Amino acid sequence: MTEAAELPPVPEQARDVFGARYADAIRYAELLAEAGVKRGLIGPREVPRLWERHLLNCAVLSEVVPEGVTVCDVGSGAGLPGIPLALVRDDLKITLLEPLLRRTNFLTEVVELLGLDHVTVVRGRAEEVMGKLPPVHVVTARAVAPLDRLATWGIPLLRPYGEMLALKGDTAEEELKASATALSKLGAVETSILHVGEGVVDPMSTVVRVEVGESPGGVRFAAKRAKAARTGRARRRRG
Repeated sequence: MTEAAELPPVPEQARDVFGARYADAIRYAELLAEAGVKRGLIGPREVPRLWERHLLNCAVLSEVVPEGVTVCDVGSGAGLPGIPLALVRDDLKITLLEPLLRRTNFLTEVVELLGLDHVTVVRGRAEEVMGKLPPVHVVTARAVAPLDRLATWGIPLLRPYGEMLALKGDTAEEELKASATALSKLGAVETSILHVGEGVVDPMSTVVRVEVGESPGGVRFAAKRAKAARTGRARRRRG
């Protein structure tokens, strides 16, 4: 059994990154190392590198998230990147979207324990909640799926002119090139690769940004979105 004592020392950068939420960030790291490992949400080998590879690596995503927007973290898992982002940005309204019950139970416990009032946990798959959740300004994701598949789940959740921010590794440029046609069909109008976390994480975190136009998801999802909206209105009338 992996205990919190096996966590590495807290990096100096963490105090600056998490600020007033520094103590909460430490508690979250402890929860990941304890309950997270016991419940199979992270592997025990990840505990020694929780801070640099996971918490700080995700927290620096905040550098490219606009102020005061709504965010949906798709396939949130153990809360990465959604919870580190929430810890450094209380101006955001964040939804942690995750299909597995054991993970949503953990996420709910973390959100309540840390007092993250601006975070909501939703159990479900992205393709199931389209039209049920309000469209968001930003979709985030980390280690969920290859970019082309991730885009089919994430982009339809965006509001017009929103953006998907996907934390990726060394394959980011390759994935972006391979996904160009699929992204275009999904309504993407601009893509870029960003590097964030200078002076905090080494190497810096790599983010693939996909910006959409007025039709997130493209023609393929326009009918689905309209149908979901009609269904939602009908339910509200009956209620």
